[in-house]
Amino acid sequence: MVNKRVERRTLKKRKRKKWILITALLLVLGVVTYTTYEYIAGKEAAEDQVGKSETNSKYEDEFQGVDDDLGKTNVLLLGVDSRGEENSRTDTIMIGQYDPDKETAKLVSIMRDSYVNIPGHGYNKINHAFFLGGPELLRQTIQQNFGINVEYYAIIDFNGFTQVVDTVAPEGVEIEVEKYMSHNIDVELQPGVQRLNGKELLGYARFRHDRDGDFARVERQQKVIKLLKDEMISFAGLFKLPRVVGTLEPYIDTNMKTGTILSLGKDFLLNPVDNIETLRIPIRETAWDSTYSHAGDVLEFNEAENRAEIKSFLNVE
Repeated sequence: MVNKRVERRTLKKRKRKKWILITALLLVLGVVTYTTYEYIAGKEAAEDQVGKSETNSKYEDEFQGVDDDLGKTNVLLLGVDSRGEENSRTDTIMIGQYDPDKETAKLVSIMRDSYVNIPGHGYNKINHAFFLGGPELLRQTIQQNFGINVEYYAIIDFNGFTQVVDTVAPEGVEIEVEKYMSHNIDVELQPGVQRLNGKELLGYARFRHDRDGDFARVERQQKVIKLLKDEMISFAGLFKLPRVVGTLEPYIDTNMKTGTILSLGKDFLLNPVDNIETLRIPIRETAWDSTYSHAGDVLEFNEAENRAEIKSFLNVE
């Protein structure tokens, strides 16, 4: 009798383990199926707007990204008006850093009129480096002037930004608009707390026609990114990640593989960062306006102070 009881218990344990294993496999299969479906759905919806996306990055072969060897991921983030345009200037220049071990995220905005030494071309506005040699020359320019290496780049069409916002927050993103805005942003915004859709939020982030000009514009861009971060790390945001990646793909030129993007996104969502630390370069107190015949109106700055500040902020020795 004892042996039979032992056999029955053993059989029950085996059946229980079997069903646990089957359930786990079904869950994995369900997650994979859901992720694939959402990614493809997002990509197809975006391609209906812009056409089929290319499989290879325009600049990938020439970009010589450098790993910082400290376990952090540094990405050169560039915003442009129209993807694929030859010899365009980038309207937004940022360096995003994510440290999964310390669960920290940092964002450096480099003002586009910053007067820097472009390797092989002399001094000019930093966004002129992209015009002359794409993200690789811009990477070299940032390394030479600020001592910062980046491993990846992502050139994002502003239309892609609006699509991502509408995917992540279909009811809009709540934000306080400080003043009336309309000049050169294709929308009209009234002051006050309100929910903005993708096009409106892009207009808010790009507005620069006030007393503070680009300084205030950069602050608004960083503010918008922090708000989108909060949307993405919400419970609903976790399930939207695959569709967001698919939606963004036709609008982005990057040397990051889809698997890398999903992996970083998963880590960011499962280990959310409480706050994105931000820095604007040049530091306002160290900068002054100048004009040159070959570059027009530029923003000059104390190079040594700003180099030290950005290296300290990103923990670069």
